[in-house]
Amino acid sequence: MLRFAPSPTGNMHIGNVRAALLNFIIARQLQRPLMVRIEDTDEARNIPHKDQEILELLSAIGISWDQLVYQSANLPTHLEYAQKLLDHGLAFYCHCTPEFLEEQKQRALQEKRPFRYHDTWALLQKQSNPHPVVRLRGSAHALQFADQIKGTIRFEPHELDSFVILRANKAPTYNFACACDDFTYQISYIIRGEDHVSNTPKQILIQQALAKVLEVKCPEITYAHLPLILNYETGKKMSKRDAASSVSWLLQQGFLPQSVANYLITLGYSPPKEIFSLQESCAWFDINKLSASSARFDLAYLRHLNHRHLQNLELSELQTLLKLDHPQKAQLAKLFLEDSSTLCELQSKLTLMFSPKDITCDYEGENFYDRCATLYQALQTLCLEELADFQAFKQAAMQASQLKGKDFFKSLRILLTGQAHGIELGLLYPFVRTFASEILTLKDPHGC
Repeated sequence: MLRFAPSPTGNMHIGNVRAALLNFIIARQLQRPLMVRIEDTDEARNIPHKDQEILELLSAIGISWDQLVYQSANLPTHLEYAQKLLDHGLAFYCHCTPEFLEEQKQRALQEKRPFRYHDTWALLQKQSNPHPVVRLRGSAHALQFADQIKGTIRFEPHELDSFVILRANKAPTYNFACACDDFTYQISYIIRGEDHVSNTPKQILIQQALAKVLEVKCPEITYAHLPLILNYETGKKMSKRDAASSVSWLLQQGFLPQSVANYLITLGYSPPKEIFSLQESCAWFDINKLSASSARFDLAYLRHLNHRHLQNLELSELQTLLKLDHPQKAQLAKLFLEDSSTLCELQSKLTLMFSPKDITCDYEGENFYDRCATLYQALQTLCLEELADFQAFKQAAMQASQLKGKDFFKSLRILLTGQAHGIELGLLYPFVRTFASEILTLKDPHGC
């Protein structure tokens, strides 16, 4: 079984969704079940309803799962496992206060040596601190594991000192809850970000200890730690300060879920074709060919991919996404794709076209009020039903308004689209005829 384990403490980062996508792909390729495990044990940081937002986002991206688990429901099992480790001497109570440990850390810093916990400290403050934590005993031997992306990763004994598995309030630490659940549900393949590499030896030690006390075989897990995603311009790790790091923000900006999935799968990977669906990628994706180097997130390239995916949409799909009340408006939206890359940009152009035009605004620093007002009055005298093509309409409008050249064409574009630039007016004319009563309106027609 594979698992994707998000925490309901913040927005889904593109790194999270990338991991979810690859877990989904590998699960389908290996024909193994995929679990979504909501890691909600940190009650103080959990955000109400964030779990549902995560699940809805995964569904929107195209990710389905075979089992849904809330980690908090497994707390009794975590405590049971911890007690077994204590009973068998593989874990112990530590009465060190935070102040004592901080003092030791500062001393190590002053002496320019790494801070390491010593098991001999465990009982030094037993009388003054009646609320101990529980630590798993460290390892006297080096530990290494094979990573499908990064190769063999090794940790020396001095890096494997005893660590906390239960806090003083008996709450399990992240590593303990995670390792216990992976052990319980027999997770055999773990794909996650490389920021979890340092957690892996602790989780392996926990599982080895559990296997020993429960007298079962320690699970064999395949690991794949995904490289970081960097900001394209700065070359630094994408953080919460980068708006584009939030998948919710990307969707709100009008990027299609399938475009986001398409792009995240290509990060650090050379796909056989540029545009593809999540289902198609399951046929050819090879995690062994994923680059071990960090990938840069290029919003401009995502815009390009999104433009391509928008072009591939059926008219009915586009009408639904844009919440249009007429199928011909979806055809119009297809025209606006010439210079639009997101749903929001399309919606903006449609809104401008079907809203009363404000001809009092300056367009490119020039006031077109008089010309637009003159042309608007002229257009009211025309019967568009009798003017079947744009050439006939143009000649009639020029004659009625006595405008020509830039004065005519830019004024006409402003009246039809609310913008000074855009696609050819001749292409728009069939829609103007159909929706003239909605398009040819002014914010203040009485001021003309």
